[in-house]
Amino acid sequence: MKLTVIGAGSFGSALTELATRCGHEVLLWAHDPGVAEAIAETRSNPYYLPAAEFGPLVQVTNSLSEAGRFSDTILMVTPSHHYRTVLSELKESMSGDVSVISATKGIENETLDRVSQITADVLGDRLRDFGCLSGPTFALEVSRGDPSAAVIASENPEFATKVQEAFSCRSFRAYRTEDVVGVELAGSLKNVIAIAAGVVEGIGLGSNTTAALITRGLHEIRKLGHALGGKHETFAGLAGMGDLVLTCTGSLSRNRSVGIELGHGKNIEEILAETRRVAEGVKTCRSAKELAERAGIEMPIVAEMYRVLYETESPRNAIQRLMSRALKPE
Repeated sequence: MKLTVIGAGSFGSALTELATRCGHEVLLWAHDPGVAEAIAETRSNPYYLPAAEFGPLVQVTNSLSEAGRFSDTILMVTPSHHYRTVLSELKESMSGDVSVISATKGIENETLDRVSQITADVLGDRLRDFGCLSGPTFALEVSRGDPSAAVIASENPEFATKVQEAFSCRSFRAYRTEDVVGVELAGSLKNVIAIAAGVVEGIGLGSNTTAALITRGLHEIRKLGHALGGKHETFAGLAGMGDLVLTCTGSLSRNRSVGIELGHGKNIEEILAETRRVAEGVKTCRSAKELAERAGIEMPIVAEMYRVLYETESPRNAIQRLMSRALKPE
């Protein structure tokens, strides 16, 4: 398979390595020409994933035109707030119909569209197949070949099987599902709960609090997911519980790291200004709150995280409000 990977951040770089490990030829597109130049010179990614080792099957470019002409299978690994713009520009150089695999986890603020909806809106009848790749997969660990597992969701079972087989090797195992809605929502919403888990860590609270937060966070994700058409088993699987646990507890989690700094007393503007890396949960929190209100779903953890991120609420006050809610059956 020839594969165009759009996005040379840490996860895009890790998936590029994985694809070549599985025997595929890859063209990796970097938005920043400095990143593209560094990858070409070092055969690594010193900015986002220094541990990466790109072999001879990897080419790199800063040209979207070149990327659009390279392959009819595109793996999108851009931040969700840039997804529509990048894909729209990429469309201009596509020579025919394409299949898109998304590894982006987020919900567009302006439209509340999931990535599959954005892709269909931008490409229209140029979109042949769509799949979503998600699961508990830190970039560094995928890059170094730690045994990992993820799920590929597509409404076309044949395409899901094709991608599953393409990305499965000795260090990576892919499963498949037709539940695109559930996988996209689980992968996006878990980042909001992970910021909350970081807040708990930053304040200095213990494992009891974290366990309760993860459990109730999964409940909120599942409630909204069901309301929007996701399947129960998805939220109990790799894209749901698996990714949630990893992102809420793992030291490599960008969203958890943001929460830790919030718990230490920094404001969100300070935190985001100090890093090149994207914590999708910050923007997704706004979308999640609006989706919940539109669906009439109560999501108290998401609501409190919105207050902390966008209304300068104290994390301790947010936690106290959660603990003071009316008692109810589980």
